[in-house]
Amino acid sequence: MIGKKIMVAEDDARLQKFLYNFLTREGFNVMIVGQGQEVILECSHFQPDLLLLDIMMPGMDGFEVCRKIREGSTLPIVFLSAKDENTDKILGLTLGCDDYITKPFENTELLLRIKAVLRRVEAHNPQENGLNIVRLPGLTINRITRVTEVRGKVVNITPKEFDLLWLLSKRPDQVFTRKQLLYETWDSDYYGNPEVVTTLVKRLRQKIELDVTNPYYIKTIHGVGYKLGVKPC
Repeated sequence: MIGKKIMVAEDDARLQKFLYNFLTREGFNVMIVGQGQEVILECSHFQPDLLLLDIMMPGMDGFEVCRKIREGSTLPIVFLSAKDENTDKILGLTLGCDDYITKPFENTELLLRIKAVLRRVEAHNPQENGLNIVRLPGLTINRITRVTEVRGKVVNITPKEFDLLWLLSKRPDQVFTRKQLLYETWDSDYYGNPEVVTTLVKRLRQKIELDVTNPYYIKTIHGVGYKLGVKPC
């Protein structure tokens, strides 16, 4: 992890100083910004490996920053926020963040979860081979480029939507509970709220299904969870 670049978007001066000193001591290259607009402007120059993003910032809040980044980037995003409500966590996760840490936090927990996200990113950069492309009728999922095409057109899905779709497509005969999907997609059972998965599936269906009231790709198995509804070609 030594030398990895972390951008910290936080408007509290004391927390800025702490995070800069703490992460620098751990071997990271750290850049501090204080407003949401700065994140958008500086990301292309600094090219961080991970964004530690506060939600409550002046101007553009963290949710809007996350939306804009996810329009064209899979940059790992960890929300760091005093907002502890489940609805905020669900919104953040379904927008495509990789983790959500509430303030106050333990230094060790913060470091471990940053490292966990970076490890997962490295693990999701496989060498190209035939196992990294799944073709379903009308749908192609490429794990190398993390591009999803529906009927020949690229659809813009978030990293977590992609991870969930990839997981379902690689195990077409398995029925997953929402808790299993939560654990396997985020590699953690920390959140413990299955509504995260329900919301994620709903948003994904809106992007890939012709008829969300009668899904073709992602089937609901009532009382259990979800499974892929069609076999790979």
